[in-house]
Amino acid sequence: MVQYQIKQKFWSLGGKFKIMDNAGNLAYYVQGSFMKIPKQFTITKPDGAQVSRIKKVLFQIFPKFDVTMADGSAFRIAKKFSFIRPRYQIEHFGLEVQGNFWDMEFELRHNSVPVAQISQRWLKINSTYDIDVFDDQYADAVISLVIAIDYVKAQQARSNASSSAS
Repeated sequence: MVQYQIKQKFWSLGGKFKIMDNAGNLAYYVQGSFMKIPKQFTITKPDGAQVSRIKKVLFQIFPKFDVTMADGSAFRIAKKFSFIRPRYQIEHFGLEVQGNFWDMEFELRHNSVPVAQISQRWLKINSTYDIDVFDDQYADAVISLVIAIDYVKAQQARSNASSSAS
């Protein structure tokens, strides 16, 4: 099992931050585009090898984000219509989501076997996530998923804030 911690800098232009493992070593580096449409994030290993690219799909009624892994596989996070709570679907991911996806307290499973557990720390100024990956082959996809979900949540929060200010 490998544990990761994602702590995003609150005022980072473009979305630039590091992901550390449980030993305090740099495990991933995330670089968001600045002033680019559509917004993109590139996730790399410390040696510079690309892990994935996250890109917002333009001209959609509900937000959609495509995640393309370095091996060419891809999945999509799509917001679905809902009156009560935000609802999202992960398409072509290959893992089941168990728990509260929106509040970032969930587990990812493959054939009912847990492969990762994601938990968001509350009462922090910046987004902080603890990620336990039980099967190393899923680490890159899990990290990419968490970054994509966090961006979706940030977009939703900005949208809610701007609509309430009007």
